Amino acid sequence: MMSEIDIVPIAEQYIDSFHRALDTVAHERRYLTFLEAPPLDSTRAFVRDMIAKGHSQFVAIADGAVVGWCDIRRHAQPIHAHGGALGMGILPAFRGKGLGERLIRMTIEDAQSKGLVRIELNVHADNARAIRLYERVGFVREGIGKDFVCIDGRYLDVISMAIVCR
Repeated sequence: MMSEIDIVPIAEQYIDSFHRALDTVAHERRYLTFLEAPPLDSTRAFVRDMIAKGHSQFVAIADGAVVGWCDIRRHAQPIHAHGGALGMGILPAFRGKGLGERLIRMTIEDAQSKGLVRIELNVHADNARAIRLYERVGFVREGIGKDFVCIDGRYLDVISMAIVCR
């Protein structure tokens, strides 16, 4: 099945499909920092900005549709510009098949080739599958934010992780 999924840099043609995938994962109310995708116009502006600024953003494509994504956005402040923040998501039907690892490795490699030294992320402490993935590719835990998120009245800790690539 994995051979049918291509991982490619984000492009204008994938924005609508990326938005749908983002919205699907957001509506699960478990993984992302928002509970629904931003409006399509905002998503379009985000992706166009990522492309224009040369940030690393890849999408997994199956049957012409985005089924997963990973992006690393370089920090804007000059003293932090050697680092960036990682975000990713995979549609439920495509999880547990190694796609996340393919996506994250490709995105990290691209970010490193563009001079990023430090990549950071936050993950909900109850997301064991993602934590295992991040540790497998070299991320280490740097701290815990207690009750950092509240979803439907349920408070969750967030684990801050980073990888330093130099």
